Amino acid sequence: MINEQIRDREVRVISEAGEQLGIMSAREAMKLAEEAQLDLVKVAPKAQPPVCKIIDYGKYKYELARKEKEARKKQKTVEVKEVRLSPNIDTNDLNTKVNNAKKFLAKGNKVKVTLRFRGREMAHVQQSKHILDDIAQMLADVAVVEKPAKLEGRNMSMVLTEKR
Repeated sequence: MINEQIRDREVRVISEAGEQLGIMSAREAMKLAEEAQLDLVKVAPKAQPPVCKIIDYGKYKYELARKEKEARKKQKTVEVKEVRLSPNIDTNDLNTKVNNAKKFLAKGNKVKVTLRFRGREMAHVQQSKHILDDIAQMLADVAVVEKPAKLEGRNMSMVLTEKR
């Protein structure tokens, strides 16, 4: 709330320099703000009495937007990258997939390792679980298993995250 929108009987006023001017009526505070050619802005409406500050409202909004933008810039979204395998994968192919997973983990992403079963491969699901265990073992120095291997339909998958 700014200027005439403030309907409280008494408010605690803070000057543009940051010094407390004390508790006064909202009208008196408005007069002080007008004399300084600034706005009266309610910064803490839940306080008893509410806290109002004499500042340039446009500049105040700009500063808030800038701080919010900085906070968003520092955030990092974690993506889930997927590495797909088949039960009859050879060792060199497996090493290539492990190296790709290491690159994804180094960039700060999670890695979902999926073992896809097609056709008659579904008969040998339990014998193929060792492939996922081997990958977890190979990546043990850089990753930790977040979700252990689980069969979902025709896919068995596990999720790895970077070790902290």
